[in-house]
Amino acid sequence: MYESYWQLSQKPFENDLDYNFCYPSQTYQSALLKMLYVIEQSQGAGLLVGGVGCGKSYLISQLANEMPPGFGPLIHLVFPQMSAEELLGYLAVEMGVNPKNIQGNSGRLDVILRELETHLQQYVIGGQRPVIVVDEAHTIAEAEVLQALQLLMNFQQDPQKKFSLILAGERSLLAPVQRLSQLDERISIRCALNPMSREETQGYINHRLQVAGREKEIFTEDAHTSIFELSGGIPRRINRLCDLSLLVGYAENLTKLSATEIEAVSDELLTTAAE
Repeated sequence: MYESYWQLSQKPFENDLDYNFCYPSQTYQSALLKMLYVIEQSQGAGLLVGGVGCGKSYLISQLANEMPPGFGPLIHLVFPQMSAEELLGYLAVEMGVNPKNIQGNSGRLDVILRELETHLQQYVIGGQRPVIVVDEAHTIAEAEVLQALQLLMNFQQDPQKKFSLILAGERSLLAPVQRLSQLDERISIRCALNPMSREETQGYINHRLQVAGREKEIFTEDAHTSIFELSGGIPRRINRLCDLSLLVGYAENLTKLSATEIEAVSDELLTTAAE
């Protein structure tokens, strides 16, 4: 709606997975490199934590895009709120196991694990190393589910059954993992996606505007300060504030967006959320 008014080729603050808009903040690049290291060096398991809207799902998607040849497939489990056998059964089917081979064996983790073991070996023989990502892992309520993943990781000790496991979630994931000492010891790399700094927030905004075709600045210096303070440096919040501010500027025929517009948009978002 506002793209032509601001001389943009597309909307710059969408919460989608367009890698052209990826901004290499220090925390993001560090986390991406560490997770790639887990995969490329077969380092067992990686643990990625971060608050809501900090970019965990974006990073996981970029991992899939940047995996070197010979690694994959990437199996991305987004809703891990399952029983142990359901979760391993899902992974087994995604890895190519015939569902008929595990149907009728409800609760038989040994049957599912044997099927997984066979298919892991087939992948390695074929020159591939699967990558399993359990997203939203902080929502796993039962310790038995994490214990099932720990059993799966036992296969990693065999060179013919190599794969990588990444657990991603909010910081509350740390406590249940630490309570399972055997699982905790298998995690070789841990990293956190932290909010961006004031400077990174401004760089993030300018980068997205430039990718979308804008050559001149839109947000004033005090607007950048307000965006950082109101968003806490969290990308999803930044996107929401900037997107609605561009719409307001278009509606009011403005040439620049100041802290006044940013704060008004933020107040409106808070009022709407309260209702």
